[in-house]
Amino acid sequence: MPYIGPDMSYSLPTEADGGAPQRVRPDIIFMPFGPMEEEPDIAVTKNGVGLTGSAAMGKVGSSFGLVDIGEFEDSYLFRVSLPGAARDERRFSCDIKPDGNILIKGVTTTGEKIVCRNFQIFKMQTQNLCPPGHFSISFQLPGPVDDQQISGGFGINGIFEGIVKKR
Repeated sequence: MPYIGPDMSYSLPTEADGGAPQRVRPDIIFMPFGPMEEEPDIAVTKNGVGLTGSAAMGKVGSSFGLVDIGEFEDSYLFRVSLPGAARDERRFSCDIKPDGNILIKGVTTTGEKIVCRNFQIFKMQTQNLCPPGHFSISFQLPGPVDDQQISGGFGINGIFEGIVKKR
């Protein structure tokens, strides 16, 4: 069932009414896949993804390539969302320049139209993950770094994390 907001005749308490203002958030958002104009009710019940909680409030779309950067007294932390990226050294690299420029290159292995698992062949009905193939992501840290002092790696959640010392 698609998300339907609160009844417009209902009003939330305001500061003037003596109540604290409240933020209204959707409890669930349903996102159907593929146009099925001739059978919209069937599409709603059979195809789609329901999002709740913080996922319903987040932006819709792939999280591939999103970057977070943090700073400490003597170092920078960066996290890059890379779900589906190959993790082996032949197909993944992270180059850090002394000026703080970071270049990540690799190959994604998700997003294919046909998936073979356990002697079964699946024709994918949805394809929201990054398509398979080569990628590169470049971003700049806030300042210069010692490109020889870095630690990092992939977590099981598809997040690549690195810590590099400031120069």
